[in-house]
Amino acid sequence: MTDPPRSRPLDTRALMLVLLTVVLWGGNPVATRFAVDALPPITVAGLRFLMATLVMVAWCRWERIPFRLSRQQVAPVLMAGTLLFLQITTFTIGAGWTSTSHTSLYVNTFVFWVVGLEHFLTRTDRLDPSRWMGVLLAAVGVFALLTQTAGTSADQHDPPSLAGDTLLLLSAFLLGVKFLYTKRALRVIGATELIFWHDVVAVVQFAVAAALWERPDFRAVDLPAWLGLAYQGLLVGGVCFALQARLLMTYSASQIAVFSFATPLVGVVLGAALRGDQLSVGLLMAGTAIAAGIFLVNRPQ
Repeated sequence: MTDPPRSRPLDTRALMLVLLTVVLWGGNPVATRFAVDALPPITVAGLRFLMATLVMVAWCRWERIPFRLSRQQVAPVLMAGTLLFLQITTFTIGAGWTSTSHTSLYVNTFVFWVVGLEHFLTRTDRLDPSRWMGVLLAAVGVFALLTQTAGTSADQHDPPSLAGDTLLLLSAFLLGVKFLYTKRALRVIGATELIFWHDVVAVVQFAVAAALWERPDFRAVDLPAWLGLAYQGLLVGGVCFALQARLLMTYSASQIAVFSFATPLVGVVLGAALRGDQLSVGLLMAGTAIAAGIFLVNRPQ
């Protein structure tokens, strides 16, 4: 989705809507953890995107967007859907293996994979000194998190683990790759159509994988798990998409993206409040470094 040709400064209403999307995205790792407490991770991912797909059906009907794909659009949709399947699978499994705070911080490092790949591989966007500083700050934060994981108290409700942290870094990398591939795919297909169809492809893959490797017991699913699923599928997959689509019709992507630094911080706070994560000095410093890096990388040049 490209920037509007003439974007105006964010007014109070727009700013509040942007902050609402930040808070909703920040709560996604917490919702995921509540869901995987009761259901296997691939099942959780499949149900999440099944709900998101239903939201997209309603959205496409509302916008009167056709569902038909041309021959040249099939391959990009299949590739984008497969990347979504891999990225969400690693994210959901990783979220179940580590703390919510770590999930919030690691998955939001995808922006650094994006700028790194664009600088070194595609050479479509070069890093200036300020953005280099952002990448360095984030790298320091990630390294600090990895080194302190082994020393975290095991009596924490959701103790972090190196296996979970590593999977989340892989998920962030895959999200960065998917982001760049999406920009390429948008040359031949509209953003809304791509989101709908890549959700459909991913849901089919989630269903097959869950049938092969998981045996969910839906009788054991409690209210927090159902609420976690609904939060991911309806609020994040529905409300966030609708709000961002509307905002991008008037405001530039850079104006909105600069606030994304707050997303991991919201996740850390919610992880402490709702999952009992320990707010150690090291965690707060690492989170601040990653958030500052996201701000420097995303701020308008």
